[in-house]
Amino acid sequence: MSSSSRTSFVLASRASKLAQIQTNIVRDDLETAFPDLSFDTSFMTTEGDKNQSQALYLLGGKALWTKELEVALKENVVDMLVHSLKDVPTTLPQGCEIGAILERENPVDSLVVKQGLPYKTLQDLPEGSVVGTSSVRRVAQLRRSFPGLVFLDVRGNLNTRLAKLDAPDGPYTALILAKAGLVRLGMGDRVTADLTAPILFHAVSQGALAVEIRADDQEARKLCKTLTHQETQWKCLTERALLRELEGGCSVPVGVSTSLSQIDKSAGELTRATLTMTGCVTSLDGSVHVQDTLSQEVESTQDAEELGRKLATKLMSNGAKAILDDITQDRRKRASETETAAE
Repeated sequence: MSSSSRTSFVLASRASKLAQIQTNIVRDDLETAFPDLSFDTSFMTTEGDKNQSQALYLLGGKALWTKELEVALKENVVDMLVHSLKDVPTTLPQGCEIGAILERENPVDSLVVKQGLPYKTLQDLPEGSVVGTSSVRRVAQLRRSFPGLVFLDVRGNLNTRLAKLDAPDGPYTALILAKAGLVRLGMGDRVTADLTAPILFHAVSQGALAVEIRADDQEARKLCKTLTHQETQWKCLTERALLRELEGGCSVPVGVSTSLSQIDKSAGELTRATLTMTGCVTSLDGSVHVQDTLSQEVESTQDAEELGRKLATKLMSNGAKAILDDITQDRRKRASETETAAE
């Protein structure tokens, strides 16, 4: 597939309905920009899709969602991978790179209340109400403000999770879900309320789509350049640099909120902006919370990543390292207990 005369490209992703919708978004954008080329899609099941019983917290890192796809990419079976960027490890396998980051949907998390119940906010939920989420980040942060709520793991694709929520005999009063996924699935009307900082800082890169390509595929890189939304790119790269430095994986309570202001452009290209990011790390029980903010003028993606690293260093020196060390020990202990119980 290295020929300079390639006229067709294969985009691959996970097989869930949301992943297929997201892949079709990218395909449609490419077809619009390059009408003389052909773009096909391929969908496959990943390890993270197969294991729907064990808590994400115990399953490990983000490669659960990407490893099988990256094998197909490196073996030239497919040409581009479409991901939710928040599911992509901050360090990619050798020979792979992020070719494009598309314009971000609203990155916030949302409260979705069981159909037929009157509650409009988290504050409205009675003490003891069961709130479903698979994210330790959400649980850790929300326990700080809502110690009376009960948080219960819920797995499955969005349709499955909503069915579990609405089941008359189901345990859940509400779920916490990423707003972007609901919007892309056409289910934005299920959002009861958005949960914004400082109550809940969203996940790194939440709401953004990314295209992963082979590092030596110049043609795919050229196509991807037309897809990239620079404001989103700069914000997501600073968030990913923060997470990489903290060594946080898919299920670590690291939250962020990022903004760009005083934006300068030249010939349509972003040349300078003031980048501001707040990052936080929260203990699993919500009792310890480390938060800080950095703001500086940046002129490149490299500058953006440097800001992320600086903020990570501040957080680590202010107590985040102790929290993350405790979480690592807790995960190992619980994973060992799970293995012992299964024997």
